[in-house]
Amino acid sequence: MKAIRIKHPAGLDNLAIVEMPEPPPPGAGEIQVRLQASSLNYHDFAVAMGYIPTPEGRIPMADGAGVVEAVGAGVAEFKPGDHVVTTFFPHWLDGAPLVGNFATVPGDGVDGYARERVTLPAAFFTYAPRGWSHAEAATLTTAGLTAWRALVVEGGLKAGDTVLVLGTGGVSIFALQLARAMGAEVIATSSSDAKLERLRGMGAAHTINYKTTPEWGRAVREITSGRGVDHVVEVGGPGTLPQSVAAVRIGGHISLIGVLTGRSGEIPTASLMAKQAKLQGIIVGSRRQQMEMVRGLEATGIRPVIDSVFPLDDIAGAFRHEMSGKHFGKICLEF
Repeated sequence: MKAIRIKHPAGLDNLAIVEMPEPPPPGAGEIQVRLQASSLNYHDFAVAMGYIPTPEGRIPMADGAGVVEAVGAGVAEFKPGDHVVTTFFPHWLDGAPLVGNFATVPGDGVDGYARERVTLPAAFFTYAPRGWSHAEAATLTTAGLTAWRALVVEGGLKAGDTVLVLGTGGVSIFALQLARAMGAEVIATSSSDAKLERLRGMGAAHTINYKTTPEWGRAVREITSGRGVDHVVEVGGPGTLPQSVAAVRIGGHISLIGVLTGRSGEIPTASLMAKQAKLQGIIVGSRRQQMEMVRGLEATGIRPVIDSVFPLDDIAGAFRHEMSGKHFGKICLEF
């Protein structure tokens, strides 16, 4: 079967297409899945580039979706023909967060899903939403569940809330869609006026170009009559966090999700204390949360926004498109 392996030194030119043996038949508690899609996230890019060191030969990609081909003894949850999607933390099934690193994350600490077939424990998967394509389902493992946990699980999102989303990546677009579906008002930022127009078309009540309005936290407060927003989906990190703190209301919730502007930096502690806001680091979620999200997506009718689809053997081209910053929504692989 076809797979992608990372050669050293890591980099987009060293993503090797290889032939590898088929996985064994499923044993007790396992299923065999013919993977048919994955989707790109910044974490996958960081692994591919060597920013996050991994052993030579690692198979990248945390997200995967496909069809169950066979089930092992004792598996009652799935049957051949079922459409499934992978989980980001395979061993975090339910309850409070248990994992503080990426040691068990596919595509990083263990081999990921840039391959055509896997045999793994059934608990590493959930059902995909009914009627979704494999590419659509593959957007849920990382981006979809991160947005769901940030707003619904941790943020307690409710109708009438205000939500600030930054940019037009996968997490931010999912957050916009979830917020609108649940009756919240959305303020969105981007450096592209064309993208801002698309965000308004998706239901964003207000948009801000953060290049022409660098003090966008103040602009958010003006839009909200001085109150600030209930929720901030913070994907930038240290370069954007001060403005997010300025934008959040007293007692509001900031979900710290991304590190697009760096891995460390100053935190406006006095402002955060004065706001009495909750700043919460979030890395994806549990299997139980993913199952609840799938039910929520089916109930609301939300479908992911897919920017483009690349074949597996052009994974480097897909990452280069991600690097360009021209995408709106998710970039996927199909194979």
